[in-house]
Amino acid sequence: MKPHRLVPKISPHEIQRRVDALAAQINADYQGKDLVLVGVLKGAFIFLADLVRRLEVRAEVDFIRIASYGSSTESCGHIALTKDLECSIEGREVLVVEDIVDTGITMLWLVRHLESRNPRTVKICALIDKYERRKVHVPLHYAGFRLSSGFIVGYGLDFAEKYRGLQGIYEVEFDAVEGHHVGHV
Repeated sequence: MKPHRLVPKISPHEIQRRVDALAAQINADYQGKDLVLVGVLKGAFIFLADLVRRLEVRAEVDFIRIASYGSSTESCGHIALTKDLECSIEGREVLVVEDIVDTGITMLWLVRHLESRNPRTVKICALIDKYERRKVHVPLHYAGFRLSSGFIVGYGLDFAEKYRGLQGIYEVEFDAVEGHHVGHV
């Protein structure tokens, strides 16, 4: 692992306030509807757990896991489904709960995959929207925080499977190596 330090970006209090606001919006939008929350593993599990505990609407929860292959900082569009849904989403309202959407390539693939199963709707709720990195159009219906840059960890987000359990979100700043600065994602 490259030498680095963690710089606080979003406090646990800010996260919880934002999750409260997202839950209120989802409660209003899905009142009386047949909702399935689809958590994208692994990064979204903490966000999804906090969100579902604040929902007043009835919702089924399921998980999906996809792998996007490429370098450690870029998806090249080779996507594989490694864990599929166990419930049927046909004719139902689907809300994908994701930790972060950046280029949008993987999320667009996932939305198309889910739409092929004939749900009533598919919408996206992401904790982090890295809008400046978007390469394809993917509408985020519910976005927690918009960040323009930086490699972030905590609250489910990891760096080489480390830091998921941090209650806040931190930016990973890589130390200079031999006079060169290692770039951010």
